[in-house]
Amino acid sequence: MKIYTRTGDKGDTSLRWGERIPKNALRVEVYGTVDEANAHLGMAVAMMDGIPYAAIRAILMRVQNELFHLGADLATPPNQDRGEQPRITEESVARLEADIDRLEARLTPLKGFVLPGGCRPAAALHMARTVVRRAERLMVSLMQQEPVDPAQLQYLNRLSDLLFVAARAANQASGEGDRHVDWKR
Repeated sequence: MKIYTRTGDKGDTSLRWGERIPKNALRVEVYGTVDEANAHLGMAVAMMDGIPYAAIRAILMRVQNELFHLGADLATPPNQDRGEQPRITEESVARLEADIDRLEARLTPLKGFVLPGGCRPAAALHMARTVVRRAERLMVSLMQQEPVDPAQLQYLNRLSDLLFVAARAANQASGEGDRHVDWKR
């Protein structure tokens, strides 16, 4: 199979089941932004060599697969029900919440706003977090135009929380710790 198909050369793309839409359609923007977040997660995972990051790395590798499922769910037009259920569900959201709770239990309590950055994996996680937030904002716009499963929005909301906590955990594992905002003038 060739990687290029030439079918998008005029600015449109296929959703699942073959419906063609413009590449700048809001639905494509949402799943494209989810894909961008997934690439940032891949970068973070690639930076996590060694024991201190093993638990975080395992969570993120599962999340990367879930983001592919979310992209597939979003690439399925709402007007073409083929009997498939979305793969990102309330159970997916609950799994993220359990991950957050497990990671947060090992962290020092949060005492203020944290600056994005720290060790390389944490910095990459903060970057992924901001991209997930953008995907979430785009999904809200999409939901105002056409049906989207509410669990998908909840998933993105919880994922940004998970990435924040994972960045803090990565900084703690590396010995960096949190860098708090200095509000002095």
